[in-house]
Amino acid sequence: MSERNPRSRSAVGVLVLCGVALAAASVFPGAVTPAWYSLVPPLVAVVLALMTHRVLVSLGLAVLLGGLLVHVPTNSTHLAAWASGLREAGLFVSQSLVRRNDTHQLVIEWDNVKIMVFVMTMMATIMVIVVSGGLQAIIQRFARLARGVRSTQTATALAGLVIFVDDYANSMLVGHAMRPLTDRHRISREKLAFLVDATSAPIAGLALVSTWIGFEVALFQQQADALHLGYDGYTLFLQALPFRFYCLFVVMFIFANALSGKDFGPMALAERRARRGEPPMVSSLAAPVVDTDHRARPYAATGVIPLLGLLLTLFTALWLDVFGFARLWNEPHAFWSVTSWQEVLLVPKDLGLALASAGAVSFLLAISCGRGLGRVPIHRLLRAALRGAKASWLPALILLLAWSLKNVCDNLQTGAFLGAAVGENISGLWFPPLVFIVAGATAFATGTSWTTMLILIPVATPIAHRLDGCAYGLVTSITLAAVLDGAIFGDHCSPISDTTILSSAASGCDHIQHVRTQAPYALLVAALALVCGYVPAAWGVPPGVVLLGGLALIVGLFLWLKPLEKPATPHD
Repeated sequence: MSERNPRSRSAVGVLVLCGVALAAASVFPGAVTPAWYSLVPPLVAVVLALMTHRVLVSLGLAVLLGGLLVHVPTNSTHLAAWASGLREAGLFVSQSLVRRNDTHQLVIEWDNVKIMVFVMTMMATIMVIVVSGGLQAIIQRFARLARGVRSTQTATALAGLVIFVDDYANSMLVGHAMRPLTDRHRISREKLAFLVDATSAPIAGLALVSTWIGFEVALFQQQADALHLGYDGYTLFLQALPFRFYCLFVVMFIFANALSGKDFGPMALAERRARRGEPPMVSSLAAPVVDTDHRARPYAATGVIPLLGLLLTLFTALWLDVFGFARLWNEPHAFWSVTSWQEVLLVPKDLGLALASAGAVSFLLAISCGRGLGRVPIHRLLRAALRGAKASWLPALILLLAWSLKNVCDNLQTGAFLGAAVGENISGLWFPPLVFIVAGATAFATGTSWTTMLILIPVATPIAHRLDGCAYGLVTSITLAAVLDGAIFGDHCSPISDTTILSSAASGCDHIQHVRTQAPYALLVAALALVCGYVPAAWGVPPGVVLLGGLALIVGLFLWLKPLEKPATPHD
């Protein structure tokens, strides 16, 4: 008899725990409205994801359990209560897209629909640019800077910054395009994989426009509406940017590392092997091939124009939503005014419309450039766009379940229960660092940063808001940044993360070697972000001072390290 799958045993165990939770909720329903079992759905999502690594199943079961907990605890012996619970779970999902207003009329949640449209159009745009040769041409421009060990590493890092729109596109394009250059200059595959991985999720998470921004802003918008913070989701994202210490320190670290040509730990051993000309420890996975049409004429403009159009359309739509066409026509100089942009950032806006419009314009520009500049047949471009749109179903489904889980937490008043339970027991000075650690551990275990964000943001934000005196203040802003950065840190280190696997495969590096050589660097940056970032920032130290202090420590580290031996055939 074959041994049973450990994940199956874990799933059965969680299902048993769900049954126990339902039974306990029926026996001890709680004397107050935000009952103790309001914590069960998000906890089930975390535990099940930790045990099985199946994100969609974890979220779906959490939503189903949430629906049952609305009706079953008070009527556990009635089948009608169980049927109502199942119906409630379905409503939690459907209400993320369509709901009934006070007059019982169906109303479409256009904000959520627009976010999904943005994700779909962005995935389609990326595929069109890849097929047209635009992103490949951009990478090739950076390759001209690669004349030695340090310059090649720096060019690889710069290429990672340019491909900021999507972490998957970053991993596929930078790893595949730069590998011949790094091999030529005897740079280890482990170092290439690190540079690719360190500029994938961290850069996409920081970028003002990316496939991540819709997801992150949507989560922030939910909390802004629920807690009446007075800002929209995009403004909360921008205000949290100065506190994104892990991502910002990662950018500093990779450039200091590349420019110094120095390494330590397992990475130094891998670099020494490469300098001696030893064969690389290649990946057992097949490296993904960049699907560029063989008839395409590679022009950098084919990729640059759609990305610039995306940015320009997004910011123009945000500005017009606040001031309108009349002011733009009568005072065109106001668009470039710092004062007007400060007002734009402080006023709630139709962010979903801006993102959807920007995605649509970028897609049309990508098709036009691919046909006009790249000379790719239109049917080839449309086929690539369709493939990209199909690939967007997973992030769209994750978004839908994220909104559904948020509906569960709102109905069960999870945030109110946590806020009441925490009380004054946790200091606002230590809460953001604690959140960063928890988010990192969760993302490391689950292998996904998005799931970590969607689970922890609805839980951590109400607590931070309470610690700020039920107002939007420093603790809330730093906590939002800590969740995002902790999730990216954990995803960056996790051996089961899709971007980690994709980075090692695209770089032709053994996956376990990539994880082992990258982990000390990521842990060092995380420790720096925690000790020199979130702790002093929570105590009121300005983020600019914190960032300068972290930069000084990073530079000092690489000045202190001894240089590695030069390659057998020196290039620098």
